[in-house]
Amino acid sequence: MTTVAKVFSVASIGFDGHLIEVESDATNGLPSIQIVGLGNKAIDEAKERIKSAIANSLLEYPKKRITINLAPAELPKNGTHYDLAIALAVLISSGQLRQSEVNEAVFAGELALDGSIRPIKGAISITETARQHDFKCVYLPKECVEQASLVKGIEIIGVASLKELYLHLKQEIILSPNQITASPSRTKKDPTTPTLDDIHGQEQAKRALIIAAAGRHNILLSGSPGAGKTMLARTLLGLLPTLSAEEQIAVTKLHSLAGESIDEIITARPFRAPHHTASRVALVGGGNDFKPGEISLAHLGVLFLDEIPEYPRATLEALRQPLEDKSIAVSRANGKVTYPADFMLVATMNPCPCGYYGDQTHECNCSSTQILAYQKRLSGPLLDRIDLRVSVSRVSNKELFASSKEMINTQQVNALEAIKKASHIQHNRYGSSSKYNTNLTSRAITKTMPLAPDVSDLLLAATEKLKLSARSYFKIIKVARTIADLEGSPDIAPHHVGEALQYR
Repeated sequence: MTTVAKVFSVASIGFDGHLIEVESDATNGLPSIQIVGLGNKAIDEAKERIKSAIANSLLEYPKKRITINLAPAELPKNGTHYDLAIALAVLISSGQLRQSEVNEAVFAGELALDGSIRPIKGAISITETARQHDFKCVYLPKECVEQASLVKGIEIIGVASLKELYLHLKQEIILSPNQITASPSRTKKDPTTPTLDDIHGQEQAKRALIIAAAGRHNILLSGSPGAGKTMLARTLLGLLPTLSAEEQIAVTKLHSLAGESIDEIITARPFRAPHHTASRVALVGGGNDFKPGEISLAHLGVLFLDEIPEYPRATLEALRQPLEDKSIAVSRANGKVTYPADFMLVATMNPCPCGYYGDQTHECNCSSTQILAYQKRLSGPLLDRIDLRVSVSRVSNKELFASSKEMINTQQVNALEAIKKASHIQHNRYGSSSKYNTNLTSRAITKTMPLAPDVSDLLLAATEKLKLSARSYFKIIKVARTIADLEGSPDIAPHHVGEALQYR
């Protein structure tokens, strides 16, 4: 009676992992291997890699008709990390391994022709799924162990080759579980990131950046070319704290699934700056293998859109739902996946096509029709989702040189201290270290941010005069609450609302 071998692996579908049973059945017949179970081209090509890897590991490839099934069959399987599980299933079918030797473990790794094991994408997703299904151990390529070590409560063993793993399973050698923790030195900020002290003038824009960083608000910087919009935007990254341990898992997992970082832990907040020629799929995610897009790779960090009117309108409109929901659901004919997308949007734009509308030193040569058409490239609903809008004026050369001589480098330190205190106030208010003022729903705002009568009257009068939407009304309250937190004020005062209205 033929016994079907069974080895466990994991399929990463979107942000979640699904347990996969790799079954192998060897029968008499012409030597061949057939892989079924909705695998892609990379899995079909695994047949040749496995043959060479087994032979070059001084093991015997069975001269039988082998059928490999990846179950459940209806789930799509992508990638090369099934190689290791398939090879072990073949070895069990040929009697070189026993089924009991691979039970209670999950295996993932790409095989080279010489039998060595190459790094793979999605190591964290694989490890999390193994832990959720109560497996005791997961075997991964050595290069992926550092990332996987972020997941606690399961043994992680790094292997360098198929032969090494085979000898370990036969208990001829012992591979110890790896225990790696992130080095504190790796959490330092990038020294090339500009700080507030590097920027001369632009006090209103700096203030807006501090408010944005404290409450995680979206911000739009508008001004003529050379005014310093891009430098101001890049300064924001230095105002944000380093990732917590829980946040490191989410960010590293996303970058690993995208194939951008498969052998290290990401400790700095991401700063994504896609070019305006990027497609909508590149921005929001998708494709044949449902890869995360730029908005997901910017999760818990910054998405920087330089010269936002240059982006296709359809691409920008795709941001509307993620800006509200903090996640993106990618639906295609062959399935649906969901990725987190809790990012800060930082955008810059010129006031007109030539860039000098309203500039005091350059004359604008655009017609009123051109100016209006250019500014209408950003739809009202998208602008409504941006909390802070700041006009950035050019700093004269005389002021620039004068301020560079007299500048005292304390703005960055003071800003970081104020942001830290405001963040602590928000964490205590909401009982969560990952929740900020910008995350509140309108119902939560009504409960947690009661307004005094004079503040409410001021806000209502302003919204009626400026004809602001209900969304803008609540966003003003959120920004005013952040301004109050920066001052350490328990209540929202009229001057907090007044400052918040300046940024609409």
